Amino acid sequence: MLLFTEPLSSVFFTFYIVCGATDILDGYAARKTNGASRAGAILDSTADFIFIAVMLFIMIPIIEVEFWVKLWLIGITTVKALSLLIGFIKYRSLAFLHTYMNKATGALLFAFPLFYHGLGITVTSFFLCCAASIAAVEELFINIKSEQLVYDIKSILLK
Repeated sequence: MLLFTEPLSSVFFTFYIVCGATDILDGYAARKTNGASRAGAILDSTADFIFIAVMLFIMIPIIEVEFWVKLWLIGITTVKALSLLIGFIKYRSLAFLHTYMNKATGALLFAFPLFYHGLGITVTSFFLCCAASIAAVEELFINIKSEQLVYDIKSILLK
């Protein structure tokens, strides 16, 4: 539905908040009812990826992003792609990890339209790119170092 609404309109924000709330609630409900599964985790990560792709498709045409942000985003995307490739080669599965940093970055990305609306693109881009860089590098290191795939690993710093 987001693709068919005017970006940053009240209808857009309504659908946007509903999408985010259902994403949070489905994982919470699955854990509370012992319905969490590997397939569910993969589907959730895939849905998150699609949601971010849709948001980029919607937001990129309406915002002017500075060149340094584009370069930084290319770098983050490259690290994430390398991490997924290494994970797929090692584990024969898409290794979208549910680390604390990935979750924090996801929350910040979800809040992007609000931050953009309130803080502008430069400040918002800087903080989001910092968080996404840390999350991407951590995920890459985990996929390189780990012997087995653990989707719900919290951090490379925690055992």
